[in-house]
Amino acid sequence: MIYSVRMRAAQGAAHEDGGRHISGAERLVSRDQIGALTQSMVERAFSHSRGQTDFINITVEAVATENIRRLELLPMTTVAAADVSAGRAAAKAALAAAGVKSPAADAGMERLLALKDSMRGAMLICGVTGQRLDGTDGRGIRVSRMDIDDQNRFAAWLEKRGFTGIHIREAVVLATKVAAASGVIAELCWSDDPEYTAGYVASASGYMRFPQLKPYGVMQGGRLFFIRPETNITELMHYLETQPVLVVTPEEAE
Repeated sequence: MIYSVRMRAAQGAAHEDGGRHISGAERLVSRDQIGALTQSMVERAFSHSRGQTDFINITVEAVATENIRRLELLPMTTVAAADVSAGRAAAKAALAAAGVKSPAADAGMERLLALKDSMRGAMLICGVTGQRLDGTDGRGIRVSRMDIDDQNRFAAWLEKRGFTGIHIREAVVLATKVAAASGVIAELCWSDDPEYTAGYVASASGYMRFPQLKPYGVMQGGRLFFIRPETNITELMHYLETQPVLVVTPEEAE
């Protein structure tokens, strides 16, 4: 049996009661890994650079192995840019190449820039008009129940290609699940960690990392999923929130 272990940490109150989002984490693990994992999640919540948490929720839920979907990790590249402005321009170009229309990319970027704080979930944005479609206000859609199939192999694969740090390890797993969703054109994200300036654009064709998508010290961050106008929102949300996914590291012979 595999277990979904999910952590959410907030400041001031629980998220549902208006608490400020501090940290979150997702893993799919065996029973004997749960104890050590939950301890590390608690330590992570208490040491996050976004601030001191006073609410931590950890959920452990059994997942039937026959329900797990396996996906191959997205190809990964880094796109250098001179500064944040250039990084955002390059990200918009990547969205356009994936099929997001220019008005939608502009509107989506403006929504991220207008955030007063981070969102713990994602906004669903029409990839043609830029209209927000999820109706969840400040909560957003939380992508859940995903992990890499082999942590050690994944870490070695990333290190060999110059990708290090927990942010990118978690982001590319999430992006791989999202890119496989029916109706999703592309994703745009930058972190709410004030010490982490990178972000990415991801689609079925790959994960493009941009080292500078926000200024250092900024706590506002979030993610957008650009979707096709005809997408069934209910089915998409069900997949993102409940479908268990294990991401498989590509073979080395590439």
